[in-house]
Amino acid sequence: MFDWLISVFNKIFLQLHLSEYYATILSESITFISLFAIALILYYLTWYVVKRTLLQFIKRSKTEIDDILIKNKVIARASLFVPSWIINEFVAQTLPSFPKVFGFIHNLIEVYVIFIFAFLLDAIINSVNDFYNTFEISKSKPIKGLMQVLKIVIYIVAGLLIIATLVGQDLSNIILGLGTLSAVLMLIFKDPILGFVGGIQLTLNDMVRIGDWISMPKYGADGDVLEITLTTVKVQNWDKTITTIPTYAMVTDSFTNWRGMADSGGRRIKRHISIDMNSVKFCTPEMLEKYKKFQLVSDYITIKESEITKYNIENNIDDSTLVNGRRQTNLGVFRAYLRSYFENHPRVNRDMTLIVRQLQPTELGIPIEVYVFSTNKAWVAYEELQSDIFDHILAVIPKFDLRVFQAPSDSSFNQLTEQIQKLVSSPKQERLS
Repeated sequence: MFDWLISVFNKIFLQLHLSEYYATILSESITFISLFAIALILYYLTWYVVKRTLLQFIKRSKTEIDDILIKNKVIARASLFVPSWIINEFVAQTLPSFPKVFGFIHNLIEVYVIFIFAFLLDAIINSVNDFYNTFEISKSKPIKGLMQVLKIVIYIVAGLLIIATLVGQDLSNIILGLGTLSAVLMLIFKDPILGFVGGIQLTLNDMVRIGDWISMPKYGADGDVLEITLTTVKVQNWDKTITTIPTYAMVTDSFTNWRGMADSGGRRIKRHISIDMNSVKFCTPEMLEKYKKFQLVSDYITIKESEITKYNIENNIDDSTLVNGRRQTNLGVFRAYLRSYFENHPRVNRDMTLIVRQLQPTELGIPIEVYVFSTNKAWVAYEELQSDIFDHILAVIPKFDLRVFQAPSDSSFNQLTEQIQKLVSSPKQERLS
């Protein structure tokens, strides 16, 4: 068919009084352009038929893998081989008089095929990764970093094949020549190499998974892991900003993974409140009677008082003075109340550590620390429970004749000054009385 087309164009150009040489150039060039146009038309016709038939069938199917192939344009990229096949099959017929041009075009077609093949493998790798992500194991063992390494290898090999095709050299010679540039290549691909090694360590040691809550103050990261790639770990912070951390930094630097808390039965509440040391005292019988009215600590006081009384009698303790023998203190009763409060709280996990302890006293008072676990690990509910607990603690402290230590403010000094001024300005008789 193309021989006939060349002869038709050749006759036309000869009739226009062109030389045979130029007539041949023009006729074969136009024939090649016609072949190129035919190849494009057939490509679009093929793609139109595929969209109308195959893609419509795939969209109606219930399987997920074919939808993933469409999403990553695997079929669209595979159809790009159609024009190259047509041109490669018939180009020799369109340029019979110019074998060197035909050879050059053949090389360009090979370059095109290599590039499209790499492009197609890229789409297939994306599809494999997306299909793998449909399984639960993908959260603990992501393979995106590995897929990115495969892409780099594919494009490197494709680039070497293209260079070998254009310069007419064997691929092995090209690879041997690149050996002298290994140091430069190591420098260029330093981050991907470090990221690949770090990604393998993260995966094998199960250090971080997609969906984990991690904290890494050095990089300003505090939130959920969205993605683990070859070079970066993407974290969405609680303020909805995105932080990217180098993958190898997750191995070389320290970070906190809250997965253990999420998988456990509760979320820890660890906070203290300072008690004014001047408010701590031995309990008098009147104080104990008052405290017995508090249901959560009533049994404790009765049992403890019986134990203390027995001890003091057995040891001939003179109980006329509170200093002698064993005595309950309002701070001790308060700690017992808090333990009972948490043991009966419906939103505190009683199967996990539950401690109400006294820390080292400081110039800021006596710290009473609460160490318990909330059954609800969700952030908002956890913070609400923590606030409710300390609202109650602050309100109940005065009931045990204790005071919260608080550094004096300007208003405290102003009140004290006013009281002194009133005392100074009052008549002498009132001051004496």
